[in-house]
Amino acid sequence: MLQSQFYPFVQWLIDEWLIWQEWLEEAPWQTLGEWLSWFVFYYPLLMTYVWMIGGILYFLRWEWRDNVFAGIPPVLSEYPPVSILIPCFNEGENARETIGQLLQQNYPHYEIIAINDGSQDNTLAILEELARQHKQVRVVNLASNQGKAMALRTAALLANSEFLVCIDGDALLDSQAVAWMMRHFIGHPHVGAVTGNPRIRNRSTLLGRIQVGEFSAIVGMIKRAQRTYGRIFTISGVIGAFRRSALHDVGYWSPDMITEDIDISWKLQLAGWGIHFETNALCWVLMPETLVGLWKQRSRWAQGGVEVLGRYYSQLFTRNALRLWPLYLECSISLLWSFVVVLLIVLALLQLLLGNAQHTLDDFSPHWTSMLLCITCLFQFAVSLAIDARYEQRAGQKYYYWMIWYPMVYWLINIGTAVNGFIKAVRKKRGQRAVWVTVDRGIKG
Repeated sequence: MLQSQFYPFVQWLIDEWLIWQEWLEEAPWQTLGEWLSWFVFYYPLLMTYVWMIGGILYFLRWEWRDNVFAGIPPVLSEYPPVSILIPCFNEGENARETIGQLLQQNYPHYEIIAINDGSQDNTLAILEELARQHKQVRVVNLASNQGKAMALRTAALLANSEFLVCIDGDALLDSQAVAWMMRHFIGHPHVGAVTGNPRIRNRSTLLGRIQVGEFSAIVGMIKRAQRTYGRIFTISGVIGAFRRSALHDVGYWSPDMITEDIDISWKLQLAGWGIHFETNALCWVLMPETLVGLWKQRSRWAQGGVEVLGRYYSQLFTRNALRLWPLYLECSISLLWSFVVVLLIVLALLQLLLGNAQHTLDDFSPHWTSMLLCITCLFQFAVSLAIDARYEQRAGQKYYYWMIWYPMVYWLINIGTAVNGFIKAVRKKRGQRAVWVTVDRGIKG
């Protein structure tokens, strides 16, 4: 009796397997697969040229003139007071170095406001000691972990200045950075914020070295291009300057957004405020140097981007939002691209399980399209590292080799984190407070 029921079931499974195998080999599916493969290869190729052309135009329009005055702070018509805000959560190892560097700023009028956001180590004691030693330093203590957005909002309301410079608790700000950023506010009342130029401090591992090249060849190039095309996707969370009246106009930072820097960038631009990029405002930061730490960081960035896409979709049909449409579409298509890559990988694994290994190997073997993409990426890296060379000592020669590994290492990570970040953003409850978490700071080198 049992055998009579079991054998028909096995035969049914075999028949279904054959049907699936035949379906995967049908012409319509192959046509769809070809279209998806073309999208996977040609979309990043197109965007590489879009970013590269925009970056070159930025360099020719603004940056090359500043190279003549490299290392010399700009002469301003006035020097209004500036408040430097440093939100700190468990920054006991970095607070002295960060504030010590801030005290070397080549700017006449500034105060330092350090916010202890419920730290569980000796951060508060160190900050209070520094405040007793230096009259420029003020300390704000939040008894519990409120999140970076709330820490910044609290400090902004307590600041004595109209202009705010915000850095992370582990960052080292260049001594000329404040002056370079302030030149964008003076005489330009429409400018609501200025994003600085973050550089990587730790570079003793493969991931660290690749990130040095990434911030020069990818992040810096994209920032330049976005400034050329009119709108910037995000102010750098580790180094940014703000006009406080602009922040007040948009309600300051949102405490429920996982990436407060992306959120405030969109709020300001949707309200009509401009954002500029200042390449001379250098700030050295610590970055993850483990795969786990990198995965968490990039997942957070991806989640923040998706949250912004969802929250501000309804505001894209206003007059101020017209120039944000290219950014919105590019971010949306990039997210779709990540899902398509994952889909193709899953289908390739299915083909392997169905015994069609040769066809799968043919799909993933080097073709002229993939070779063209790799050569274009290397060309972009060379151009962007050449533009960015003066911000990194011998960057073009020292880190170009490590950037060869970028497509193989970081593209896979970024694809996975984009999908993971999307899922987290969809599952997140509206209004849920974004608080500090322990992050990977890498190895100081």
